[in-house]
Amino acid sequence: MTTSTIRLTMAQALVKFMDAQYVSVDGVQTKFIKGVFTIFGHGNVLGLGQALQQDPGELLVHQGRSEQGMAHAAIGFAKQKLRRQIYACTSSVGPGAANMITAAATATANRIPVLFLPGDVYASRQPDPVLQQIEQSHDLTISTNDAFRPVSKYWDRITRPEQIMSAAINAMRVLTDPAETGAVTLCLPQDVQAESYDYPEYFFAKRVHRLDRRIPVADALDEAVAALLSGSKPLLICGGGVRYSGAAEALKSFAERFAIPFVETQAGKSAIVSAHSLNLGGIGETGSLAANEISKEADIVIGVGTRYSDFTTGSKWLFQNPGVRFININASAFDAGKLDGIQIVADAKLALNALSDALAEAKFKSQWGAVPADARSRLFNEIDRVYAVEYTEQGFKPEVEDSLDKAAFDEFIRLTGSKLTQSRVLGILNERLADNAVVVAAAGSLPGDLQRAWRSKGTDTYHVEYGYSCMGYEVNAALGVKLAEPSREVYAFVGDGSYQMLHSELVTSIQERKKINVILFDNMGFGCINNLQLGNGMGSFGTEFRFRDEKNGALDGGFIPINYAMSAAAYGCKTYSVRTADELVAALDDAAKQKVSTLIDIKVLPKTMIHGYGSWWRVGVAETSKSDETAAAHERMKAQLKRARSY
Repeated sequence: MTTSTIRLTMAQALVKFMDAQYVSVDGVQTKFIKGVFTIFGHGNVLGLGQALQQDPGELLVHQGRSEQGMAHAAIGFAKQKLRRQIYACTSSVGPGAANMITAAATATANRIPVLFLPGDVYASRQPDPVLQQIEQSHDLTISTNDAFRPVSKYWDRITRPEQIMSAAINAMRVLTDPAETGAVTLCLPQDVQAESYDYPEYFFAKRVHRLDRRIPVADALDEAVAALLSGSKPLLICGGGVRYSGAAEALKSFAERFAIPFVETQAGKSAIVSAHSLNLGGIGETGSLAANEISKEADIVIGVGTRYSDFTTGSKWLFQNPGVRFININASAFDAGKLDGIQIVADAKLALNALSDALAEAKFKSQWGAVPADARSRLFNEIDRVYAVEYTEQGFKPEVEDSLDKAAFDEFIRLTGSKLTQSRVLGILNERLADNAVVVAAAGSLPGDLQRAWRSKGTDTYHVEYGYSCMGYEVNAALGVKLAEPSREVYAFVGDGSYQMLHSELVTSIQERKKINVILFDNMGFGCINNLQLGNGMGSFGTEFRFRDEKNGALDGGFIPINYAMSAAAYGCKTYSVRTADELVAALDDAAKQKVSTLIDIKVLPKTMIHGYGSWWRVGVAETSKSDETAAAHERMKAQLKRARSY
């Protein structure tokens, strides 16, 4: 067979291939790879870097500041694009590659497609050990990039230039598979990047990858219908798969047709606005008052596009009806099989429509009556209450649990001049932000508060990474969201701990003139984990940001005051320091007028987040300890475990 060829380096061939990939969803074609985030080093600059400089095609090239940060931006972009467009990320060898491993794990845990292209050590081994190479004396084939294997959905190492052809096609197979997508890693030895090969021209032809909708099997639908007819109180769980398949209207119609209330996972929230009469809000350990009340009564749970994380199920404790059964609609057979449920392995939109028709024919109707409406009314009253909580010299108003001694409150107020509570700040934000503004969060107490109480006023406005709950995702992913939706205002809600962990691409947002808004909640500690300690018999230990006490050597001195606004101003951001509700309103109004990225440094009293509602989360409490409080916490854990499902 005679074919025309083109002589290119392996890196040039990869760039040319990436530029020719498209996806088709319901007949609409989209260019799949938008561009490449880069940090160049000796392991990729003269190979992939040269190829991108010489002929990038339509690929945009962005300069990252941290390999992890730029990859978080790529995840934020792909998630906001509903997995229909992605970025690739390239780094040098060694530490540059290792820095992306956390982000690769974040992508895979959340089922988000990202193409990782780390430089690798020499395939020829001629200069070994090359700079930044780890030599394993028992196996010279191992490099830093082997650490990507457990966090990648597809992994390959290109040791000959012609291998990029089959590897790239397999990479696309996984990146565009709704059931198997996640991080895809192609390791690129730096010598092979620069080696030439006569590639067949047809390798670079336009490829359209169809994100086909899998049709539900009739037997699975029949089994689901029979289960629903045997019950009376069904509950829908709206997971991330609802958003990715574009099934929000189908779920809404299904819920309305049969009077079935629905609840939201972190990934599913804002598929349907909070104002919908059957929407009972977030479910699980970080769930709302209404959702967790209803979940305990439900006799049929229809999980749509959810992977049933421990936070969603309350460590398999939440569903207390002794006869409860599960119907799982998911593109992934792995997720559909969870909780021993009836498996409908299919596209969420097609499955909901088919199940709806079958139930209508059987004249099904739920028997909830006024229960969901009553629960929803209590939910909104509770949200109004927590949004109004303020701190006065007499204590909290309205009264809330005081889990921090008054001396600590007094110290915080003396250092910052702020009496703002976290829930009050969220209430102001929820009221003031535009209906179509996108909120980004990931770790600490904020995802819990948001899932419990945030009212989503527009679709796809709630962007919380909670599959991996990766600290440092927030600011960097906000850039990715802004690249995906440049017309929307994007707000990164981040605690001081996560901000310190990683906010590298805030600088990139300045460079790219892509405005993001950072809402920084400074409570001088890892407040979420401090709560976990105190709630399980421990004292505060290594979770508050305090000076070391020179007398006892412990980290229990005074709080460390930090001016985050000053640090962001040095980058070129417009910044604000906030200590009162009026200052917050003024800062939000002014930030909305800015063209450059902004940061609002809000000092919020510790322990003023929103507490949980009727759920349980299993944590590893010490079975043996010298503390009576810890022993009691362990006994509580054992008692609750008896009420949870084993698998």
